[in-house]
Amino acid sequence: MTLVRSLYAALTWAAQPLLRRKLRRRAQQEPGYAEAIPERFGHYQPADLGAEGLGQWLWVHAVSLGETRAAAILLQALRDQHPGLKLLLTHGTATGRAEGKKLLRPGDIQVWQPWDSLGATRRFVRQFQPVAGVLMETEIWPNLLAACREAGVPVALANARLNAKSLAGAQRWAALSQPAYRSLAAIWAQTEDDAARLRQLGVQVSGVFGNVKFDTVPDAQQLAQGHVWRAASERPVLLLASSREGEEALWLAAVQRLRAEGQGARMPVQWLIVPRHPQRFDEVQQLIAQAGLTVSRRSRWTGEAATQSPAAADVWLGDSMGEMPLYYALAHAGLLGGSFERLGGQNLIEAAACGCPMLLGPHTFNFAEAAEQACNAGAALRVEDMAAAVQQATALVQNGTQLAAMQQQALAFASTHRGAAQATAQAVLALAWPQGVPG
Repeated sequence: MTLVRSLYAALTWAAQPLLRRKLRRRAQQEPGYAEAIPERFGHYQPADLGAEGLGQWLWVHAVSLGETRAAAILLQALRDQHPGLKLLLTHGTATGRAEGKKLLRPGDIQVWQPWDSLGATRRFVRQFQPVAGVLMETEIWPNLLAACREAGVPVALANARLNAKSLAGAQRWAALSQPAYRSLAAIWAQTEDDAARLRQLGVQVSGVFGNVKFDTVPDAQQLAQGHVWRAASERPVLLLASSREGEEALWLAAVQRLRAEGQGARMPVQWLIVPRHPQRFDEVQQLIAQAGLTVSRRSRWTGEAATQSPAAADVWLGDSMGEMPLYYALAHAGLLGGSFERLGGQNLIEAAACGCPMLLGPHTFNFAEAAEQACNAGAALRVEDMAAAVQQATALVQNGTQLAAMQQQALAFASTHRGAAQATAQAVLALAWPQGVPG
């Protein structure tokens, strides 16, 4: 172990009390963080041991919600080729873990990602003895990868992406990051740009397969319900999708400005806002209500009437998890959350697969190539700020010809980039079982 790794190991060990305190604070807003805390430190209950799967588990790590949704697409492709797959699924966030529970089949196991201390990571690997590991997109942890290497467990980075900011950070901490990346058995990048940045770290990229999220198949029932509600709306529906802190205030200022220009007239569109994080649902409602606008929450659209049309209000608030296909189908067009503050944007592929064209702010560095491709394909429009987004989106949904064209271009954009899940699944199975998938 190098001196830098030794110092890092000491810091991760010493930081464990701080992590416990952080988890207690997070649990006050998201109770899921209070669940199974000993797992974070490599301590498991007898029910979690899964002795019958030792040496057979395929371990998949999906840190948060977005990675878990990508993992769901990959897992479907894996199970199509290996129906008897035994899955060990790990996460780092409460939303990721909640979404991951939907992916489990009888005999699968779900636990927290171990904290990156020497003890916790070694206990994790020793406890489950996975046949191989798959890290989704960005998750690189030096001690966890070292523990896998010591135990002879090959680990791959799938659907890998690395933006310029993350590259700079990895280069700044090269003494830690480079050995961790080089210990990976394979890296399968989303794009050529991601691959080029990864190579700047001195690592070998095994393939560029594309983004598995293009292989998403939106829930048909949610799409149908969204379309019913959209048809019943008296006004075109605009969606602010996966909004982040600060963006709702920007949106509200832009909307209020348009209302003032119209001398307080009723808004020409029906707005739907879906915050990215569930702990902010109440906060966003209060912000809108304080501005004098009425709010109707998705969680209260119940009863027979709700099957025909949501409750009337100035703003609909999407306060549910796992229903983005419904929201994209309900909207005629949308604004991409995370792109109007310096947050890097969100994945717009699911929106395209649902036929919902998006307006993008200036900050899409986390998904730069997908954003550029969508704009070039006519499935998205780039705007300079939130005010421009609100104005242009309002004009778009009142132009039936342009709107219909963009909706079709969104569907076409999503369909032409499929195939990454199948290629990645084949590579994973070859890594885990080079002699052939067990019968």
